[in-house]
Amino acid sequence: MDNGLMENFFGLLKTEMFYDQEDKYKTIDELILAIYNRIKEKLKGLSPINDRLQSSN
Repeated sequence: MDNGLMENFFGLLKTEMFYDQEDKYKTIDELILAIYNRIKEKLKGLSPINDRLQSSN
């Protein structure tokens, strides 16, 4: 099975949210919240599930 899509996603996520930003997040919860907000920002405020539901209608 090819994992290229997931490897690309996690590579981009680490580049945008982690590398050279280790001091930005004091706890793992802060990092998780930042990742969640990043995803919602790209989906115009919708959660991934709501974005998919809206796209399918």
